[in-house]
Amino acid sequence: MTAQGTIAMERMDGSTAVHALEAFKLIYAEVFAEPPYEETEDGVAAAFRRFPAQAGRRAFRAALARTQDGEPVGMAYGHPLAPDTRWWDELAEPVPDDMRREDGHRTFGLMELAVREPWRGSGIARRLHETLLDGVVAERVLLNVHPGGEAACAAYRSWGYRKIGETKPWGTGADRYDVMLLDLR
Repeated sequence: MTAQGTIAMERMDGSTAVHALEAFKLIYAEVFAEPPYEETEDGVAAAFRRFPAQAGRRAFRAALARTQDGEPVGMAYGHPLAPDTRWWDELAEPVPDDMRREDGHRTFGLMELAVREPWRGSGIARRLHETLLDGVVAERVLLNVHPGGEAACAAYRSWGYRKIGETKPWGTGADRYDVMLLDLR
């Protein structure tokens, strides 16, 4: 664990992240209850029923930011995409076959990155992103972001991500999300 100022960053594997599930859940519930996400209590519960299975995937990794007294302030997690991932199938417009090709190592899927409101604007999101991806051997990172989350979209663009399409990742009733890609090569 490294500390910069009063915030410590910890990178975790899946089993360690499951032990910190309540911290991830607290951050997720608070951040994604805000517009434009407006996540419900039921949605949070569903996301964290899936969390142990996600954390059990090969090469899952997470990053958790905490204050000196241990209060969770931000989190990020993801894993490499499997060859049979459905992520590419959910795009509104197809992309070339070479772009969709996955081998279990090529693309790291960034599932979540969030920072609680009182700590935003202080570089914690960037530090979480860097901590999470440090040592990742993938060629690229893929994520979905709600276009109404203007600060998140701007941060991703400033870090080198580019929009490659749009998706409704949870079915027809879901909001449209932008699909963004970061080339790590």
